[in-house]
Amino acid sequence: MGKGQDLYKKAKQMIPGGTMLLSKRPEQLLPENWPSYFSKSKGCEVWDLDGNHYYDCFLMGVGTNTLGYANDEVDEAVMKVVKDGNLTTFNCPEEVYLAERMIELNPWASGVRYTRGGGEANAVCVRIARAFSGKDKVAICGYHGWHDWYVSVNLGESDALAGHLLPGIPTDGVPRGLRGTSIPFHYNNFDELLDIVNKNPDLAAIKMEVCRNFGPEDNFLQKVRNLATERGIVLIFDECTSGFRETFGGLYLKYGVEPDMAIFSKTLGNGYGICAVVGRKNIMEAAQGSWISSTFWTERIGPTAALAALKVMERTKSWEIITEIGNDNKKRWQELADKYGLQIEQWGIPALAGYTFKSKNYLAYKTFVTQEMLKKGYLAGTSMYTCIAHTPEIIDGYFYELDKVFAQIREFEDGRDVMKALEGPVCQSGFKRLN
Repeated sequence: MGKGQDLYKKAKQMIPGGTMLLSKRPEQLLPENWPSYFSKSKGCEVWDLDGNHYYDCFLMGVGTNTLGYANDEVDEAVMKVVKDGNLTTFNCPEEVYLAERMIELNPWASGVRYTRGGGEANAVCVRIARAFSGKDKVAICGYHGWHDWYVSVNLGESDALAGHLLPGIPTDGVPRGLRGTSIPFHYNNFDELLDIVNKNPDLAAIKMEVCRNFGPEDNFLQKVRNLATERGIVLIFDECTSGFRETFGGLYLKYGVEPDMAIFSKTLGNGYGICAVVGRKNIMEAAQGSWISSTFWTERIGPTAALAALKVMERTKSWEIITEIGNDNKKRWQELADKYGLQIEQWGIPALAGYTFKSKNYLAYKTFVTQEMLKKGYLAGTSMYTCIAHTPEIIDGYFYELDKVFAQIREFEDGRDVMKALEGPVCQSGFKRLN
């Protein structure tokens, strides 16, 4: 047991769930053996509490750091405002400068509001759409956070959100009166959405990710746009995850379909908390008729980090770099699978790509990958969120070690017991209560 696991055991006694983000729970990654906490980071390198060094070829801050950890230019801008003062009775001018920049990047929009977390930005969007339309219901497709309006989907069906990223999301504490106010539909199933719209004239918004695991088919996004326009429904694109990964802005730019509102979060501040909600002026003005306000939404670090990160992104064309790395990863994962006669299914846009072993033991194999790669100095699973600090040398080293792991998984498929090779429990999939 290293210092990280010791500290995590203590954390579980005081912090319900062990940590604030499900995706960072050691039980989701490598139960009983995940280092859990970091002491420092730089680029795509991380050091744990015992001083062990790793290359992060896995989640990169759960997708927040496309410019790498502790980017010099972003941190320099942040350190200046830390020294000059982060939050006062006055407002920070950077929030205005960032609003100008976001409108410049989204010329169909002319209003901006900020939060510091993606879940609350999604809640802000829904509130504004309801205020603007005077209607209550929302049709959803994708993952949109933890707030009541979204999790209420599971009140209507025990696990309706299972097809929207995470199975097993519980509804304890969500008012039963919200049942039926958020209605899920499946990506690329336009007829399903049309049926929802026809049966629910009180629909305020269609809220969806532009894509997550696969792209639109049969002109799906344009059909959704046309439907929303025809029926007077607010179309919201949740770009919390997808923004600035394939384009300099929203993924919607790739498909040429503009929303009425859009959310940008994870990549915007390169590890600092900042989210932007942008929208058409008449819709965004509805925010003034509702109570949407928070003290720490006015702090200075978030917008300062975003302005600096946007400069670095634009200069380096970071979205092109991480997409190229991601496409190469997908090619090399498939080559390894073919080399060892393994069946995998790939998913995700290139910069957020991953694969799943097509085997009844897929979770055990995922756990084994993490276990073995950790021993070689790599944070790894069956996905990789790419950043511009992932150099060819680092990626080559990752695949050199992964080749050996795939060879052992071939042995498991041929009869060797994978459970005997694991040094702890199999990782969890989806939400589970911790003991």
